[in-house]
Amino acid sequence: MSEIASGKISHKQYIMLALPLTLATISTPLLGAVDTAVVGYLADPSYLGGVAVGTLIFNTLYWLFGFLRVSTSGFTAQAAGAGNNRDISLHFIRPALLAGAIGFLFILFQWPIREGAMFFIQPPESVAAQGISYFDIRIWGAPFALLNFVILGWLIGQSKVKFTLGLQFGCNLLNMILDVLFVYSFQMGAAGVGLATLLSEVLAVVIGLLFILKYTGLHIRLLKDVEALSVKPMMKMLKVNKDLFIRTACLLTVFAIFTSTGASMGENVLAANAILFQIHLIMAYFFDGLANASSILSGKAVGARDEQLFNKTLYMGCLWSTLLAVLLTIGMAVGGSSIISLFTNISEVQEIAVLYGGWIVWFPIASFASLQLYGFYIGTTQAAPVRNSLIISLIVFLSCVWVTVPLWGNHGLWLSFLLFTVTRSMTLWVFFPQIRQRVFKKNHLRCFT
Repeated sequence: MSEIASGKISHKQYIMLALPLTLATISTPLLGAVDTAVVGYLADPSYLGGVAVGTLIFNTLYWLFGFLRVSTSGFTAQAAGAGNNRDISLHFIRPALLAGAIGFLFILFQWPIREGAMFFIQPPESVAAQGISYFDIRIWGAPFALLNFVILGWLIGQSKVKFTLGLQFGCNLLNMILDVLFVYSFQMGAAGVGLATLLSEVLAVVIGLLFILKYTGLHIRLLKDVEALSVKPMMKMLKVNKDLFIRTACLLTVFAIFTSTGASMGENVLAANAILFQIHLIMAYFFDGLANASSILSGKAVGARDEQLFNKTLYMGCLWSTLLAVLLTIGMAVGGSSIISLFTNISEVQEIAVLYGGWIVWFPIASFASLQLYGFYIGTTQAAPVRNSLIISLIVFLSCVWVTVPLWGNHGLWLSFLLFTVTRSMTLWVFFPQIRQRVFKKNHLRCFT
């Protein structure tokens, strides 16, 4: 990393950093696909519905606190770039304590969380029963799930990419195996999927902590140091996290309105939209690997006060994300119908998904700038522009839904979502010069030097 710290980063180094990060992130939607498929082959569809309802609850809870990973990654990368081992340790301990506290609050208030979610979703009785059995088991893993966010963010911030990849893949593979064992051998239904996830989350934290204590030089004695709970750095961490929390809440609002609006158009439209939305998420995860690489390198650049590395990383990130966007767009334009057929064999749903699939073709072009720049905002811990971007984009989305859906139905809904994505890219680019002005005290932005 000394060569990279001096600003001399090659295309090969950037891709070798981004590739395993991409593989690690893409394992998440693949795990969700396996969870769905395992119960999807059971005779009673209520199992599938129960897992879907339970997963929706936990995705909402955990996405709201996803900042525990991204902000930890940014702060840690800056400390690593500055060579400050004490700060590196503190940037693990502080968010870890916060993650544990939030996780235990979820357990403490599990009944109102569960009942409130079921009241809002209003699933059929048989689906609700399976969803509750899933929730009642998986909720006990809340502290471990949130701690895992911190562990992954901290390791990524220090470029411990190979171990991060191995940890993600290993625990997700275990989750898949336990899914099959509990559902088919022990006939536990949706509860079996919840138990498999719980055990995998616990194991991921245990292995992660053992690795950290043995190989990273974490100064665990800082737990007894008042500096670990010092007000000023804790407030800075919470300020960044507050902005990312608002950002995620805006995203979840868009996703919820998109889903509910599609549901009002009938179950076939809802199913087709769900397939297209899943394809959109998978493509987004590909960009996430490049964004994580840019986050690590830009964080190191800020910590080391290395403008050359920052500029080079910006060039690399823009170039490779543009190439990826072009490839994904061509792939969807040529093979979109074939990809859709992998998700369902119901002809009516396939036809509807193909009809509206043209909108998803443009997603990579519309989104690559926002997803790439997001990595720089996180690496430099400048979260306020990210928050503002999502607030503006949410307003655009709501306005477009109000105008276009009554006129063009589902086409209007997808147009609104595409405009939401374009607005994210445009606003993040407009706000971007503020980063250099703040972290390098410059009044201009040299993008490609």
